[in-house]
Amino acid sequence: MSTPPPTPTAPPPPAAVTPPSPEKRGEGLTEGQQKALLIGGIVLAVLLIIGAVWAAVALVNNPAQAAAVRDVFLIFMALESMVIGVALIVLTVQVAVLTNLLKNEIKPILEATQETVNTVRGTTIFVSENLVEPVMKLNSYVAGLDKLLESVSLVLGLGRRK
Repeated sequence: MSTPPPTPTAPPPPAAVTPPSPEKRGEGLTEGQQKALLIGGIVLAVLLIIGAVWAAVALVNNPAQAAAVRDVFLIFMALESMVIGVALIVLTVQVAVLTNLLKNEIKPILEATQETVNTVRGTTIFVSENLVEPVMKLNSYVAGLDKLLESVSLVLGLGRRK
């Protein structure tokens, strides 16, 4: 008992291609999403303003707690200024490294490239003057001689007429 060979199956027909929605394409938000984000942003801003007013009123009514909040705020400001100082130091070091890179690595590459371009320019001029010009002159002389011989042969009746 032998089994029959498998029959080839046809590939399934292609599904209808629908363009992806704007969310899937990453082109932006739909109009409804933009409105929702705008409304959410406005609500958040209003809540922050209400919270700030409430905190100000609460701190004015309780001076001891206001002093404690002020002290904590000053500590956070000091920490933030230290982080900014470290970031400025890192930025200054990175600018120095970039300057060193441009001075010691990029400049020699540009100089070598300029030298190569000048060499190619000189070679092009040399080839043009010593090879192309003589060949063009020779071709013009040969073409002139050909026309002269053709004219002479027509006058003497030796050549073919076109």
